[in-house]
Amino acid sequence: MSAASRILVTGAFGQLGTDVVAAATAAGVAVTALGSGDLDITDSIAVQRMLAAFADSAPERAVVINAAAYTAVDDAETDRERAFAINADGPGQLAAAAHRLGLGLIHVSTDYVFPGDAKRPYRTDDPTGPRSVYGASKLAGERRVLEAHPEAHVVRTAWVWGAAGSNFVKTIARLAASRPTLRVVDDQRGTPTYTVDLAAGLLELAVTPVPGGLLHATNSGETTWFGFARAILAQLGEDPDRVQPTTTAEFPRPAPRPAYSVLSGAEWVAAGLAPLRPWSEALAAGFAASPDAFRAG
Repeated sequence: MSAASRILVTGAFGQLGTDVVAAATAAGVAVTALGSGDLDITDSIAVQRMLAAFADSAPERAVVINAAAYTAVDDAETDRERAFAINADGPGQLAAAAHRLGLGLIHVSTDYVFPGDAKRPYRTDDPTGPRSVYGASKLAGERRVLEAHPEAHVVRTAWVWGAAGSNFVKTIARLAASRPTLRVVDDQRGTPTYTVDLAAGLLELAVTPVPGGLLHATNSGETTWFGFARAILAQLGEDPDRVQPTTTAEFPRPAPRPAYSVLSGAEWVAAGLAPLRPWSEALAAGFAASPDAFRAG
């Protein structure tokens, strides 16, 4: 696909969408930012009308970046219909409209499409096997996007955190302010991914001619939630030893979590896209850029 002259971002005021819009604006790329109140991606008529208007406003190649998603992993177990509507039906409708109008599409997906039983980083062609309703809904969304728009890009990411919205970093900071010790699972392994870095990667993809299909984009390296929590306390200037390890079995949740969800960025780099920096460097950068966003109180 040719480089984008304009982008439209759905879910533009969420955790990731906020930074995608900021990255585009900073790069001088014209951006249309749509929150859920501006566009309900489950409404096929609204999707068609909005994307048609967007296509008409873009004299050259334009790209839709779908950052809208149902992300309440535990709630999805009992809210299956809504999760599939937002994570599967909506992206499918965006893809169909984008394809018909000649628009590019980047759809953001998740590590939860994998079963979590791997011993090395998942590549894009590894077998999927989600263990939760959330993961199943996201996998269905991937398939519908690529069926409707073969030139689209589906970008899987993992353990996302940023200055906007709720996330693990903010939760740990809040708990650390009120508890002497924290117990965090140490048997789930993945890669924390900073929304600022992911947004930059998505924007690079939007303006770079890359064949459609599946890609993985996370910060590099890996850790456990326990290791991530210790790093967060260190950034807060607190004693990391206040974090104590526990197991998934001791901390049950309604939706099962992948025990291993590290994603390989091999295909991302092979496409000529810049690899994202190590997650620990990104964490330090996030605290330096938005110190108040990650501190309780």
